Amino acid sequence: MRFAARALVAVGIVALGLGASEKLGGIQAHAAVSTAALPDVADLVDKLLPAVVEISVQSKNPNAGDGASPLDENPFKNFLDEFLKRKPGDAAKPAPKSTDKNPDKNGGDKPPTDPHDPNVVNSMGSGFIVDAKGLIVTNNHVIADAINIQVHMQDGTVMKAELVGHDPKTDIAVLRVKPDKDLPFVQFGDSDKARIGQWVIAIGNPFGLGGSVSLGIVSAKARDINSGPYDNYIQTDAAINKGNSGGPLFDLDGHVIGVNTAIFSPTGGSVGIGFSVPANEAKPVADQLVKFGETRRGWLGVKLQSLTPDVAEGLGLEKDKQKGALVADVTAGGPSDKNGLKAGDVIIGFNGRDVDSGRTLRRVVAEAEVGKEVDVKVIRNKSEQVVKITLGRLEDGEKQVASNDAQKPADQGSVAIAAPVLGMSLSDITDAWRAKFKIDAKLKGCVVTDVAADSVASDKAIAPGDVVQEAGGKKVASPNDVADAVAAAQKDGKTSILMLIAKGSNPQDTRFLALKLKP
Repeated sequence: MRFAARALVAVGIVALGLGASEKLGGIQAHAAVSTAALPDVADLVDKLLPAVVEISVQSKNPNAGDGASPLDENPFKNFLDEFLKRKPGDAAKPAPKSTDKNPDKNGGDKPPTDPHDPNVVNSMGSGFIVDAKGLIVTNNHVIADAINIQVHMQDGTVMKAELVGHDPKTDIAVLRVKPDKDLPFVQFGDSDKARIGQWVIAIGNPFGLGGSVSLGIVSAKARDINSGPYDNYIQTDAAINKGNSGGPLFDLDGHVIGVNTAIFSPTGGSVGIGFSVPANEAKPVADQLVKFGETRRGWLGVKLQSLTPDVAEGLGLEKDKQKGALVADVTAGGPSDKNGLKAGDVIIGFNGRDVDSGRTLRRVVAEAEVGKEVDVKVIRNKSEQVVKITLGRLEDGEKQVASNDAQKPADQGSVAIAAPVLGMSLSDITDAWRAKFKIDAKLKGCVVTDVAADSVASDKAIAPGDVVQEAGGKKVASPNDVADAVAAAQKDGKTSILMLIAKGSNPQDTRFLALKLKP
């Protein structure tokens, strides 16, 4: 699911409900009580505002070649240009002076790129200062592809910013400015302690109206919006809109518990559902970007898939143990391959933390220290055991996976033997089948050459060109191995059999499927 307003952030109005059947006096009393219950955040906001900044960005216009105008992020640009230039009583005041110590070669404080250049896109966002010397946290999508970044302080000071580092996976970026004096700053809080229903404050730069404050609540936690591998968003109804991206979400102690990042909106406008990256995920990423200029995440070297009830049944797991992260494949030469994890293992614990899903495992592994030896608790063959694994680095692992994919060992070929099993026509993998289905040279097993309509295999979306690698927990070398595994499962009274299936053209696309057996 993608959001049309990915570069925006999130939205909402807190409304007080009144009883329609009450008399006027009762309504007034009820409203007064409700209003009194709202927190007064004026003093707190006075302290927080100076540390929240506006970020203006210039980037190359992808539509410049066809004569299109820049896609300015501010729909009120013409109005705001005049409004910001000529505030009442400000006519005689000079424009804010930049603190950039490296003005462009033309002299003065003019930015290096003309904001009216049709080859340039002008956009904006928000950010917050986390260090008195000038470190600023924002969203990666706010500064993506930037050729010029400027930071606007609440007192009117404008400073040129440089990019320290960015992380697309969590949408976090860190900027640095060089001020003449120490800057006001805010601190991250503990987002794990945030409770659904607690009050939160959003401050940012919606539609270029910098220093805007809104009050709302935490609507939900641990939201997965399919925007990245580590989705764990705080959902809020605090009013946030286009331009709030990268701004802070504060608790009433003045700590940053989230970085406002995205909205859900069918229309592109505010509908009261916004999402913030939790502080406990944003802070470690920001710290790594400052220290290394890049992220350094832990890596297990496994491919995971959802542990569905039918797959869990196929693994022989009891109903009270059908939670965890199912290992669908192990990367050759990776940490898990070296330390003994196997396809079919169900990971239920990592480094002392419970694991209830692949989503949880991805986050806790990414947060772990590279090079650290950790205990991984798995269920294998219906029994629990602990495997010790020394973590690799994800960024290196991604390169290793790409290198593995590029290596194509020679195909040895085999003799074709066709056999129908559970609606699948199976065959040995010959040179002809590899060519027809573009089957990767590394894949071993037997190939699905046809699938009968309305069959068990069809129900599981198995398709010609798929490769059966395991059946009933055993490696497959021929169609007869699959048939024997099905017969053995039926003899044992099982209602389904677990198979490991790979897409022939993509050896990394593997999954366990539980195929129902005929009674």
